[in-house]
Amino acid sequence: MKYYSTLFLLVFFITCSAFSQGKAIKYTVSSGETVNQIAQKFKVTPFDIYELNPDARNGVKPNTVLLIPAAGKKETAAVKSTASAKATTHEVQPKETLFGLEKKYGISDEALKAANPFLVTDGLQPGQTLTIPGKGSVSKTAGSEKKKDKGAEKYVYHDVQPKETKFGIAKQYGISIEELEKRNPEIAASLPVGYRLTIKGTAPKTETAAPVTTAAKPEETKKPAESKKAVTYMEYQVKPKETFYSLGRVFHLTQEELVALNPSLSEGVKEGMVLKVPAGYVAPAPIIAQSQPAEKSVQTSVEKPIEKPAESSGGGIKIVDKVKSETVSADPEVVELTKKRGQNERKKVVLLLPFNLAKLQSDTTGTAARLKTDKFLNMTLDFYSGAMMAIDSAKALKLPIDVSIYDSQETKTTSNISNLIAQNKLQEADAVVGPFYQNNAESAANSLRLYNVPVISPLSKDAANPIDNLYQTIPSNDVVRNAVFDYMRAKNGNIVAVVDKKKESVISYIKQNQKGVVFAALTETGALDVANLKSLLLPNRLNYVVMETANTAMIKTVIKALTDSQKTCQVQLVILEPNSTLDTDEISFDNLVKLKLMYPSVTRDSDDQSVSIFKKEYKLKNKTYPNTYATRGFDVTFDTMMRLVQGKTYQETADLMTTQQVDNKFQFYKKEDGGHANKGVYILYYDSDLTLKEAN
Repeated sequence: MKYYSTLFLLVFFITCSAFSQGKAIKYTVSSGETVNQIAQKFKVTPFDIYELNPDARNGVKPNTVLLIPAAGKKETAAVKSTASAKATTHEVQPKETLFGLEKKYGISDEALKAANPFLVTDGLQPGQTLTIPGKGSVSKTAGSEKKKDKGAEKYVYHDVQPKETKFGIAKQYGISIEELEKRNPEIAASLPVGYRLTIKGTAPKTETAAPVTTAAKPEETKKPAESKKAVTYMEYQVKPKETFYSLGRVFHLTQEELVALNPSLSEGVKEGMVLKVPAGYVAPAPIIAQSQPAEKSVQTSVEKPIEKPAESSGGGIKIVDKVKSETVSADPEVVELTKKRGQNERKKVVLLLPFNLAKLQSDTTGTAARLKTDKFLNMTLDFYSGAMMAIDSAKALKLPIDVSIYDSQETKTTSNISNLIAQNKLQEADAVVGPFYQNNAESAANSLRLYNVPVISPLSKDAANPIDNLYQTIPSNDVVRNAVFDYMRAKNGNIVAVVDKKKESVISYIKQNQKGVVFAALTETGALDVANLKSLLLPNRLNYVVMETANTAMIKTVIKALTDSQKTCQVQLVILEPNSTLDTDEISFDNLVKLKLMYPSVTRDSDDQSVSIFKKEYKLKNKTYPNTYATRGFDVTFDTMMRLVQGKTYQETADLMTTQQVDNKFQFYKKEDGGHANKGVYILYYDSDLTLKEAN
């Protein structure tokens, strides 16, 4: 503890020195206070506090001294007001807009932004404290007083949105890319999301002319330059094992754009970091299953009282005819699920979730402290929040389903299943979702086998024992690998493998299961023989090069060899599993895009409208975007309920239907030794427009 105290004091004094000239105050943390509470107290954001107190990201203890930036002082220090009327302040509330505030206080957009310059870069965010100039006031920034009103330059501004390009922006405003870069030299190398561009020069003199408003008036919406909203931001805490690669896919930002918004990322992505990211990256769309009032079609009961997260609704499902062969083939025709429904008899679904309430209630550290350290509990609650969204969607669709949720009280070796069966809680269910641990799921399936109750294992990746009524929803590693090889063969591709000597399991898998795949030669030191690799590429066929190595030097050598070879033949780079080395600064993402990096995935990482709807609705109800476990909670639960209202048993739908949810595909098949497994795998690749697409 002495070491940590000394380290914290050192950081504190360095911080004090750095900000001694700034507008920051010292604050001593009281018992039980959190950073969020302190931020609300001082009218700042947690992001502002973390900037001055990096160690606070790991939590704050009583008597800790924090530096707190004075709300709004940093941004408005250079602003001088010559207002004839007295200025007031306003705390921004959720859903408020600049247009609404300007109308409420009878001021112009120019005057409001002049008094609050941070609105230009950060946009309007809940919790901000705004300075409201008096009516008739004229605000000037420091240095601008030297300019005369006559002939003063007025500009049209544009805030860069995710996925926008310089070409698209220049075309929108009828200017050339050269002119755009001339006015904004900072974008010559890259186009950061959120950057405010200066688009045009001198405008006609007018007392009410203003820069772009974040919410255009109705009569102004036809003007493209005035209908653009300023980018608003939110905070995002980095999860375990997240990288630039994964963050870029979530927020549609390049590594350079992420670092520009968060300079601390220049030292790498670290778990627990709080990042500043665009808040509006989910495209707005109509809600699928929300418009109808929820009648008592879906009944939900929980065995023990559980503090439920904010309820949500939304999402949807589509059904396709099942592909009989286990090889990957073209996607079948998609059919709307609502047209398939043919079941009015009430069904019963049971969720077995490992809340471990007894253990939680006996924990003297308290629930909040437990949530900070118990990853398994967090995973359970995330899954639960997604499942509740599925239940809400079922209510909106008026499905005749009763849902019961029980605490499975799981550990790796024990569960409450036998007690629940003894109490006759599970035998009459039409489907049981859970338990989480593989051995507990198998135990439940064995116990319910005589009652013909399907048990759906939602999270386990372990190989399952042959039990007829057990359904594994996560494809095994070999199934995932087989899918991408099946795809490459279906395209009549020439498959070449570059595999590091250390990847013995991959070498063994390919030799045993993928006959005909040629291995590129390695030198005695284990490096790639470039000449040999190039000799294996065929000019008259599409060449798939499967690369499996974590060695940066080998990866760079492979990429260079393949980009050189693109002059004479078609080449596509393939990986069999996530590779964190590809997310380092040493590997050019542009080169990966040129080679159309392809990989198999159990989730589709799509920007499809239904996916955007789900993410937006989840964020609206839970104040955060869904992680993998929340999305899977929705997918597995909703998929189970929808299968039961098709006029068939769950077992029959598993044999007949392939279903696609928000992120997951459920394509069950009967294993030779018994039981059912999922082979729903997506083949994804990076297209030349930098977007991730599904290969057909």
